[in-house]
Amino acid sequence: MASIIVLVSVLLLDVIAFGLAVAAEQRRSKATVTPDMVKEYDYCVYDSDIATGYGVGALLLLLAAQVVVMLASKCFCCGRGLKPGGSRACALILFLFAWLTFLIAEACLLAGSIRNAYHTRYRGIFGGNPLSCETVRKGVFAAGAAFTFFTAILSEFYYISYSKSRDAAGGAPYGGSNIGMGTYS
Repeated sequence: MASIIVLVSVLLLDVIAFGLAVAAEQRRSKATVTPDMVKEYDYCVYDSDIATGYGVGALLLLLAAQVVVMLASKCFCCGRGLKPGGSRACALILFLFAWLTFLIAEACLLAGSIRNAYHTRYRGIFGGNPLSCETVRKGVFAAGAAFTFFTAILSEFYYISYSKSRDAAGGAPYGGSNIGMGTYS
């Protein structure tokens, strides 16, 4: 039977990570082009940088949730054998898709956090080329939040399928090392 403690802790970590990713999308840095006092240069003035912290927090919580699931299931490949059948096949497919969505979510959150933390300096001379203040694109953190949500669902179902297959394996030949000794004449 799947551990309720594992399921609840992973769900809690994933929900908080999702919330932080959504908050990062809403609070991402915005910039305005401002001339200096002498009006020789234009420079970028950025508002708060809190979205970087939210993005990194979401990244770390999602990583922690993935670690908990992988430790509880012994990363699918270590530990007792699983009973062949539908539960094992389902667990394998969910395992692969959970890792795929996890990697995409982590990449989005990391890229968004790095780009949000990047602030340009003096870049344009007044009256010259227009200045471009670089900010994170709209939707990067939202994509991270969406894939965090997918990862949460897939990893929960993966752990349930894994546990079902593990429990069905029981003893030998899949779950133990019992050696049956027959009578020989």
